Amino acid sequence: MKTCILIVDDSLIFRKAIEEGLSGEPDIEVTGSVRNGLKALDFIRSRRPDLVTLDVEMPDMDGLETLGAIQALNRETPDLPPIGVIMVSAHTRKGADITIQALEAGAFDFITKPKTASQEESRQILRRQLLVKIRHFAGKRFSHARSPRPIPAVPTEPAPAPAGAVDAVVIGVSTGGPKALATLMPALCKGLQIPIFIVQHMPAGFTRSLAASLDGKCAHTVVEAEHNRPVKARHVYIAPGDRHLLIRSGENGSSTIINRQPPENGSRPSADVLFRSAAAVFGPRLVALILTGMGSDGTRGAAAVKRAGGHVIAQDEATSVVWGMPGSAAAAGHVDQALSLDRIPETVIRIAAR
Repeated sequence: MKTCILIVDDSLIFRKAIEEGLSGEPDIEVTGSVRNGLKALDFIRSRRPDLVTLDVEMPDMDGLETLGAIQALNRETPDLPPIGVIMVSAHTRKGADITIQALEAGAFDFITKPKTASQEESRQILRRQLLVKIRHFAGKRFSHARSPRPIPAVPTEPAPAPAGAVDAVVIGVSTGGPKALATLMPALCKGLQIPIFIVQHMPAGFTRSLAASLDGKCAHTVVEAEHNRPVKARHVYIAPGDRHLLIRSGENGSSTIINRQPPENGSRPSADVLFRSAAAVFGPRLVALILTGMGSDGTRGAAAVKRAGGHVIAQDEATSVVWGMPGSAAAAGHVDQALSLDRIPETVIRIAAR
């Protein structure tokens, strides 16, 4: 079964680069290529694609407006599989801000436009970025059309949690993360006084926009983490793109550490790196959350949290955009509970209150 793609970008060069990058793939078909959102909507009404690659910044009708219109079309046709959207963003602050808004609004994922003078190199970079995301989208779309896959036996009701105070929460998340965090974090911050640390898989430049967006929604202060800064209560620290975030304990309390050690699980920042360091500092007074995302990042870190006596909660498959990270941790037996996204805040708050 082929995934039909519509390319939307005001740059003919990038449209061609994406089309050429996807050519020759037996499971992918580019069915259209248009230069703005208005033409994209006309195309969709006449020849509905499965997935749209959507430029963030366009004249006449930008990516955010076009995304909203596509979602409106999805709501008008509830009997058809929804059209997915992958945003294509420039490495600019404006591009990052709009991308975060689009992801919070429900875009499946995003890629960044390569900064290279070589058209062939750009094509290869776009190809690598897009293929993995398109196939994850297609896999989820196809799995929904069939009977659900078996889910590892993980409790959904509150499991016994370590006695004593909870001093910190750590979160690992990837695909679908900005929307999940926009839902989770306001409720979580409202009920907790402790610091929260987040690894969201994103390139450099985008995590600052994510922090700014969440800061406007949460009772805690949300910041992009900086090197060697003291950890404060009622603060949320987001790992900078392309940097690992660790926590170090000292005589005067704990502090955030930022470094560029090699990626783990193909990711920098890595949830495994954060979870291991947090387990060493907070031990049984730690709660770890593994949310929606591709791959297995967080699985080994969850094992470290469990060995230290902490508590691990995974987002369930039904509410995950991609059940890769939480599913991997659950399959490995490192998860105490698998919960829907809306149940996680109340559960963490209840555990912390013990």
